[in-house]
Amino acid sequence: MAAIPVPPTSKPPGTPTGTPVESYTLAFALVTSLFFLWAFVHNLEPILIPHLKKACQLSDLQSALIDSAVYLGYFLMAIPAGLVMKKYGYKRGILMGLALYALGALLFVPAANTRIYVLFLGALFIIASGCAFLETAANPYVTLLGPPESATTRLNLSQSFNGLGSFLAPLIGGKLILSGIEHTQGELAAMTPTQLDTYLQFEANSVKMPYLIIAGLVLVVLLLFVFIKLPTVHTHVSERVSTLRTALKHRQLVGGIGAEFFYVGTQVCVTSFFIRFARFTSNIPEKQAAELLGFAMLGFLIGRFTGTFLMRYIAPNRLLTIYAVICMVLLAVALSSHSEVAVWALFGVPFFLSIMFPTIFALAINRLNEDRELGSSLLVMAIAGGAFCPLLMGWISDKTNIQTAYVVPMLCLTVIAWYGWKGHVVEE
Repeated sequence: MAAIPVPPTSKPPGTPTGTPVESYTLAFALVTSLFFLWAFVHNLEPILIPHLKKACQLSDLQSALIDSAVYLGYFLMAIPAGLVMKKYGYKRGILMGLALYALGALLFVPAANTRIYVLFLGALFIIASGCAFLETAANPYVTLLGPPESATTRLNLSQSFNGLGSFLAPLIGGKLILSGIEHTQGELAAMTPTQLDTYLQFEANSVKMPYLIIAGLVLVVLLLFVFIKLPTVHTHVSERVSTLRTALKHRQLVGGIGAEFFYVGTQVCVTSFFIRFARFTSNIPEKQAAELLGFAMLGFLIGRFTGTFLMRYIAPNRLLTIYAVICMVLLAVALSSHSEVAVWALFGVPFFLSIMFPTIFALAINRLNEDRELGSSLLVMAIAGGAFCPLLMGWISDKTNIQTAYVVPMLCLTVIAWYGWKGHVVEE
């Protein structure tokens, strides 16, 4: 995509050049739609975990492999995605990501037909690989679509639509995927082999239509990106080639990688086992718990807009630390209560998690210059926290109970609080 030459002083460095304002406003809106798409599919995971636990008869640790498949996909594909973006540009990276996303969603059909758990994990891995391309492109691209001083606010605005996907997915997924049938182990054991197979196949089949709809929607967005021209961005020009060694010299990036690792681990742990937690602490049925999770993620959405507004008056790093401490307090209440108080404390956590990913991301890539693309890839790789923390949680749950396992996200938040307090500082 060739950029129309303009005087070098017409826009701040690192913003789209040679493109009218209304054109990159359209690009901003289109790229922002990607935030909704990956959030929606990720927030079906808390529905899939209890659902596939039933349909494939899994333990808590085995069901946590759903998160592992997704976030290992991010970890393994982040660097290739960054290299594609570096060589071919953001648009081609986005198109590749959307194609992988649609393919993975379509693979849910044969996975459901066979009820082979590994096929579900493979489909989720492919979806995650596509999302790795989308996130590696969209997060830094949004920060470049305007003045550098408003990059954090702009990224939080885009991530607000991530919050919309997070809110809608549990509500829609809970209605379309969860059956509300929760047999005890005794009831399952009393079934004949034919009855059991019929029931399990009924549960597995419910994922097919939602994922076919998702695949169709993603293909529509892919076509929009094919036919709509995105503005060309010009970042810092340098003779130096970015390498892992040069990128990791940035203190704020190294700290940001750790903070993103534990943030994603926190968010995935909090939401993925919410339905199990609600049943254990308050005996809330799965469909009702899914609705509660949906409204908790509405709090996540509201928190994004609220946080974006508060950043006009409170420095982003300071707000990050304040919110991390509040989340730790709420999780302490959830760990120590034995009634619906525990559920409501956990219910409040997503509101304060809402600003963390984009704020850490923007702080971490601040002043990376030619290391921006590689730094973005490393930050996306840090999403692997969502692969490991839930496994630890599942293991603790199998050994004790799901409530005790929530100590994992509470400990993760200490790293995030530190990053907002000290770890984000750029060394001169």
